[in-house]
Amino acid sequence: MSSPTTTGVAGVGIGWRPEISGFVESLPGLRFVEVIAESIGSVDLGGLRDRGIAVVPHGVRLSLGGADPVEPGRVARFAAAARLVDAKLASEHIAFVRAGGVEAGHLLPLPRSRDAVRAMVANTRCVQAELDCPLALEPIATLFDWPDDELTEADFITEILDQTGALLLLDIANVYANARNRGEDPAELLDRLPLERVAYVHVAGGAEHDGLYHDTHTDPVPVEVLELLGELCRRHRPPALLLERDGHYPAAAVLRSELDALAAVSAYPAIT
Repeated sequence: MSSPTTTGVAGVGIGWRPEISGFVESLPGLRFVEVIAESIGSVDLGGLRDRGIAVVPHGVRLSLGGADPVEPGRVARFAAAARLVDAKLASEHIAFVRAGGVEAGHLLPLPRSRDAVRAMVANTRCVQAELDCPLALEPIATLFDWPDDELTEADFITEILDQTGALLLLDIANVYANARNRGEDPAELLDRLPLERVAYVHVAGGAEHDGLYHDTHTDPVPVEVLELLGELCRRHRPPALLLERDGHYPAAAVLRSELDALAAVSAYPAIT
């Protein structure tokens, strides 16, 4: 098992959302949270920061994989959000959310082509030039692959990281979803990824619909994803794990049990 990357975040954390802010702020052993970067200026994180809890801005609107250059205003706001919380790490997605001036409203997968690598690298470098902290990139879950992909998922991710020097935000549920939906072994995909670049790990729930696994963030974390997380920890113990929940929030006791399950699998201290 190799040593983790130094990222400024550690242990088990949770995605901060307004609907569960009271629960999050009550967790005694909490070390870090992730907050949607585009919302940071409108929420009060003072109580968390007073406790020394690290805040990771997580962007969802930059559209780094878009064919058009990333918008300077969006980059400036993203960098300002990171400075506002004195972030030691920020993150965004290997994806696009707009094209030709049309907003998709959600993250879309890139064709795994050399042209897409070049666009992603150029836009990522523009963001890195404005940040005062490292940037981690998250590959998304997808229900389909584009025709005539030139690269495997692992090679596509590795090329982007190698050319930008960015870290990897590894969503273990996305690894499970993508491999399962292709009829592949998730552990084999895990073995091909650059795990030495992992900055932190997302863990989320999902559900099967019509034969495909959907990364919903509204369902419990399935046992298969926890088992894959265990495989990751045996290969390369990540610096930090973060539970994602986005809607259909369960009772506090259920959320605590999901956080405790992450701690148990990774052997990190419980935060509840």
